[in-house]
Amino acid sequence: MEKSKLIVILGPTAVGKTKLSIDLAQKLSTEIISGDSMLVYKGFDIGTAKPTIEEMNGVKHHIIDILEPWENFNVSDFHDKVKPLIKQINDEGNIPILAGGTGLYVKSLLEGYIFNETSGDVEYRHHLEQLADEHGREYVYKMLQEVDPQTAQRLHINNFNRIIRALEVYHLGKEQISQKNHYELTGKLVYDAYIVGLKRSRQNLYDRINQRVDIMMDNGFIDEVKSLLQNGAEIDWQSMKGIGYREIANYLNGNIDLNTAVYEMKKATRHFAKRQFTWYKKMPYISWYDVEQLDEDDLLSKVLKDCLIHFNMETV
Repeated sequence: MEKSKLIVILGPTAVGKTKLSIDLAQKLSTEIISGDSMLVYKGFDIGTAKPTIEEMNGVKHHIIDILEPWENFNVSDFHDKVKPLIKQINDEGNIPILAGGTGLYVKSLLEGYIFNETSGDVEYRHHLEQLADEHGREYVYKMLQEVDPQTAQRLHINNFNRIIRALEVYHLGKEQISQKNHYELTGKLVYDAYIVGLKRSRQNLYDRINQRVDIMMDNGFIDEVKSLLQNGAEIDWQSMKGIGYREIANYLNGNIDLNTAVYEMKKATRHFAKRQFTWYKKMPYISWYDVEQLDEDDLLSKVLKDCLIHFNMETV
């Protein structure tokens, strides 16, 4: 059976994925699927750098603003939403663009992870998160090492959501998270995909991250978080775990001053970018583009040309 076609645009936060994905979608007359786990939430706009209607510039976006703030969303949910969309857009004669932000989501989709069907347990998950807050993540990671050392060996401590999920699965069904991976078994991706990776020098990226946080603050991020809290958002909701939301909530609750909150936001975002690169190192099929070496037009032209070559398309 012929594989569905897919273009993926990856890269660390603040590298420039949104602009390129929208410009490329316009050139190809296609649609964008968000690969960012935070863009699914309504009302979480400024802190997630969610593209505005103006920035979308008429390009249809999927998997954005589909959940209320109190709802949960995981990698299995992502697969359930995205796979039919990829097929549908292909059936319509177009190649969808997956604009990625969450490493596990995109990697697992491309490589064909299969997840077991054990349901979630919100109460137990919150218990594990509370243990991590009180004793540190290492404490929870050691819990997983005791009950499921094989899975613990595969998971880095920074991949804390997966550690919690593994303990949750064990708690509910004494099952392990599925290790089935189409890519590892066959050496091939699930899709006929061209994966674009954008990179910048560390200092340039960090400068952009710091600038982005400053712009978020100027654009009313405090008011966004204040509105969420006034409407009942709780600090332990999954949606509130996005970088910046907890920091500003702590400021609004009087736990830290504003300068400290902003500093912590910038530091956390820089650390997140480093973790993203850890994921990308596990993805040897990425074609990398140094954004600092090309202006926007040249980058778009080069990526478009390489996509056309990959898919044996003469022109658009």
